[in-house]
Amino acid sequence: METIQNKYIPGVCNIGDEEIKMRKRAGWGGLIATIILWGLFIWFNTPQIWRLTLFFPAMMSATGFLQAYMHFCAYFGFASLFNFGDVGKTDSVGQAEFRAKDKKKAWQIVIYSVLIGLAVAIIAFII
Repeated sequence: METIQNKYIPGVCNIGDEEIKMRKRAGWGGLIATIILWGLFIWFNTPQIWRLTLFFPAMMSATGFLQAYMHFCAYFGFASLFNFGDVGKTDSVGQAEFRAKDKKKAWQIVIYSVLIGLAVAIIAFII
């Protein structure tokens, strides 16, 4: 039986297992960076305004985890690509209808990631 992550489905799934692993690593890297920076800002009593910079690693983390969870690469969605084999090898999406669905999903990931990054930065600023 074929699972969702092993088949291109427009607007739903455009990456396979190896690409998903890369997204998870990016998510963990961003999360670790966010936690370490937040801790350093508190430890060194950095002005609160600097805590807003946590937006960037938090957004990176959210982007990685969302892409892994959704089995969908935002960049591939914008670039009309998909990959279910070795990392670095891609195939093109030919149908305009499929490309439109992929771009819609890619924008969803970007918007969610930005909102999560903003939420983390604002919480860090307030606390």
